Amino acid sequence: MTRLRPLRLLLMAVLVTVLPASGCAAADVPAVPEGPVRIATGAEGGVYEVYGSAYARVLGERFPADAEVLPSGGSVDNIERVVSGRAETGFTLADVAADALAGREEFGTPRPVVALARLYDNYVQLVVRDDGPIRKVKDLRGRRVSVGGEGSGTAVAGERILRVAGLTDDVELRRLDVVASARALAAREIDAFFWSGGLPSAAITDLRRGTDMRLIDLGSTIEPLVREYGDLYTRTTVPASVYGLSNAVTTVSVPTYLVARRDLPPATAYWLTRLLFEGQPRLAEVHPEARRLDPGSAIMTFPLELHQGAARWYRSAHR
Repeated sequence: MTRLRPLRLLLMAVLVTVLPASGCAAADVPAVPEGPVRIATGAEGGVYEVYGSAYARVLGERFPADAEVLPSGGSVDNIERVVSGRAETGFTLADVAADALAGREEFGTPRPVVALARLYDNYVQLVVRDDGPIRKVKDLRGRRVSVGGEGSGTAVAGERILRVAGLTDDVELRRLDVVASARALAAREIDAFFWSGGLPSAAITDLRRGTDMRLIDLGSTIEPLVREYGDLYTRTTVPASVYGLSNAVTTVSVPTYLVARRDLPPATAYWLTRLLFEGQPRLAEVHPEARRLDPGSAIMTFPLELHQGAARWYRSAHR
């Protein structure tokens, strides 16, 4: 943390200096918007759903209109909902956001997506039964593997990992969300599943209660993943204590962003950002990943720009 502080201070200085300063005075706080507040989250059993539901409760106490949680397929689905105006904000992985901004892969054409905050890091988790034969990524060859539900960031990361491992054509792909994947693994209907989520993820915690399971080390895939897809992917570790496993496991992490469309009204973006931070203590009571929310790192949303309304709050909060 100490080594990051100079970078954070520099970024905050750039934010304050470069972005327009009009309307930043405390006396010029925008009125709370009247319109709907819809939050695109994710599947049951994932951190997006838990975090987003708590966030909606915080917003609902200040916004005249009720805040509504929209369950979804995940990152890809959330970006499409946000940019089409079917949601005001949503959770997404940084690699998916980068694809949307550039119009790559699932998106085809660029999407006008911007960020409100960087929230926390998602961990890619490859889950197998402890009594099964899979001990390393290469052991997935010929196996039934769920790479996550349609429209999910898990599917993007899972398929990329299979690709760099040379296994794309050598596994039986299934597309199940995390709860369905966990049930299928417990019933021996699949041999492994990928999940990209914060720690801990409820669906894996629940699986662990009734099924001996393990996480597979992804260390061998990280360098080729970064080489082919960029350094939004970072080598990291899932501590053994998270799921009560026998040892820590090397894996890859990707930042999670809270995003909006570029033309979302600035007042809405301001209040979505402000209440995110004002509500942090309550969010942290619901899920420990909310403890990682920090204004210094929240502005690190590369390659997305901050929405002007979000930038306005960061400036006013750090004068």
